[in-house]
Amino acid sequence: MTRLVAAQGLASLENVLARVILSSRSARGNQLGSYRLSQEKTLLEAHRFRVVSLEYRDRAGHPHTRQVVRHPGAVTILPLVAPDRVCLIRNYRAGVDQTLLELPAGTLEPGEDPRNTALRELEEETGYRAQHMELLCEFYTSPGVLDELMRLYVATDLTSGPQHLDEGEEIETQLVEWDECLRMVEQGVIRDGKSLLGLLFYENLRRNRGG
Repeated sequence: MTRLVAAQGLASLENVLARVILSSRSARGNQLGSYRLSQEKTLLEAHRFRVVSLEYRDRAGHPHTRQVVRHPGAVTILPLVAPDRVCLIRNYRAGVDQTLLELPAGTLEPGEDPRNTALRELEEETGYRAQHMELLCEFYTSPGVLDELMRLYVATDLTSGPQHLDEGEEIETQLVEWDECLRMVEQGVIRDGKSLLGLLFYENLRRNRGG
């Protein structure tokens, strides 16, 4: 009975995520049309992002100031080594001082097509090259503090090869059966947000397609 309740809860969460993400494709921008951004000032220029101070007025005309991160955007990739097997990575994240189990991901270079970013990051972090790279959805990772738009791709028809890690990266690959991935989600083994979303989104697609 406990297992059935957990499975029903997971299915409900998957459906909610799918509806939210799909609806966001046609709901970009400021729908209310009553908030007015008046000024943006750069506070910090880093290698891959900027911290800025925004001044805007709300619907009543009251001024507000917020500090946010401007980000060039990123991709995350669901690499299917086989229809029921995924290549995850163990990646040390200095921000939380932990090694997390994740989907491969990376930041767009200036002017780079997101699909090319996905192909490049997949090979760099896992060594796999993909014949097919399909865009599944786009989502904002944490719009309360940054404007990073992330694209989720599924990679298939993979050919293995060597990793090409950047300096300072500590990444190990781990092949995991699909059912085990879902168990890791339920049990809290996978804690990275983009990876949770990517796995649950694709599980919803599999069910809808009868896979």
